[in-house]
Amino acid sequence: MGILSWILFGLLAGALAKFLSPGPDPGGWIGTIITGILGAFLGGWIGSMLFGVGVDGFNISSFLVAVGGAVLLLFLYRMVVARR
Repeated sequence: MGILSWILFGLLAGALAKFLSPGPDPGGWIGTIITGILGAFLGGWIGSMLFGVGVDGFNISSFLVAVGGAVLLLFLYRMVVARR
Protein backbone atom coordinates (compact mmCIF):
# COMPACT_ATOMS: atom_id res chain seq x y z
CA MET A 1 0.00 0.00 0.00
CA GLY A 2 1.16 3.52 -0.72
CA ILE A 3 1.56 6.27 1.84
CA LEU A 4 -1.78 7.89 0.93
CA SER A 5 -3.52 4.54 1.34
CA TRP A 6 -1.95 4.13 4.80
CA ILE A 7 -3.10 7.62 5.80
CA LEU A 8 -6.66 6.97 4.61
CA PHE A 9 -6.66 3.51 6.20
CA GLY A 10 -5.31 5.01 9.43
CA LEU A 11 -7.93 7.74 9.46
CA LEU A 12 -10.76 5.23 9.05
CA ALA A 13 -9.35 2.74 11.56
CA GLY A 14 -8.54 5.46 14.11
CA ALA A 15 -11.98 7.08 13.78
CA LEU A 16 -13.75 3.75 14.30
CA ALA A 17 -11.48 2.92 17.24
CA LYS A 18 -12.28 6.26 18.91
CA PHE A 19 -15.98 5.65 18.26
CA LEU A 20 -15.78 2.18 19.86
CA SER A 21 -13.81 3.41 22.88
CA PRO A 22 -14.78 7.02 23.54
CA GLY A 23 -12.85 9.07 26.03
CA PRO A 24 -10.62 12.08 26.46
CA ASP A 25 -7.89 11.74 23.85
CA PRO A 26 -5.78 14.65 22.62
CA GLY A 27 -4.76 15.20 19.04
CA GLY A 28 -7.87 15.78 16.95
CA TRP A 29 -7.77 14.43 13.40
CA ILE A 30 -3.98 14.22 13.29
CA GLY A 31 -4.01 12.15 16.47
CA THR A 32 -6.74 9.95 15.00
CA ILE A 33 -4.69 9.30 11.86
CA ILE A 34 -1.55 8.55 13.86
CA THR A 35 -3.50 6.29 16.23
CA GLY A 36 -4.98 4.41 13.28
CA ILE A 37 -1.67 3.97 11.46
CA LEU A 38 0.17 2.85 14.59
CA GLY A 39 -2.81 0.65 15.48
CA ALA A 40 -2.61 -0.97 12.05
CA PHE A 41 1.07 -1.73 12.63
CA LEU A 42 0.42 -3.03 16.15
CA GLY A 43 -2.62 -5.04 15.11
CA GLY A 44 -0.81 -6.42 12.08
CA TRP A 45 2.15 -7.47 14.19
CA ILE A 46 0.01 -9.11 16.89
CA GLY A 47 -2.32 -10.67 14.31
CA SER A 48 0.55 -12.16 12.34
CA MET A 49 2.23 -13.52 15.48
CA LEU A 50 -0.91 -15.09 16.98
CA PHE A 51 -3.20 -15.92 14.07
CA GLY A 52 -1.17 -15.58 10.89
CA VAL A 53 -3.35 -12.63 9.79
CA GLY A 54 -1.83 -9.21 9.22
CA VAL A 55 -2.51 -5.98 7.40
CA ASP A 56 -1.81 -6.96 3.81
CA GLY A 57 -4.05 -4.67 1.79
CA PHE A 58 -7.21 -2.61 1.79
CA ASN A 59 -9.73 -5.31 2.76
CA ILE A 60 -12.11 -6.17 5.62
CA SER A 61 -9.80 -8.49 7.56
CA SER A 62 -6.97 -5.95 7.45
CA PHE A 63 -9.38 -3.22 8.53
CA LEU A 64 -10.59 -5.26 11.52
CA VAL A 65 -7.01 -6.03 12.53
CA ALA A 66 -6.11 -2.34 12.26
CA VAL A 67 -9.13 -1.24 14.30
CA GLY A 68 -8.35 -3.86 16.95
CA GLY A 69 -4.78 -2.60 17.15
CA ALA A 70 -5.95 1.01 17.39
CA VAL A 71 -8.40 0.15 20.21
CA LEU A 72 -5.58 -1.65 22.03
CA LEU A 73 -3.32 1.35 21.49
CA LEU A 74 -5.96 3.72 22.91
CA PHE A 75 -6.42 1.42 25.91
CA LEU A 76 -2.67 1.34 26.59
CA TYR A 77 -2.42 5.12 26.15
CA ARG A 78 -5.21 5.68 28.67
CA MET A 79 -3.58 3.29 31.13
CA VAL A 80 -0.33 5.26 30.97
CA VAL A 81 -2.02 8.67 31.19
CA ALA A 82 -4.29 7.58 34.07
CA ARG A 83 -1.26 6.64 36.17
CA ARG A 84 0.10 10.18 36.09
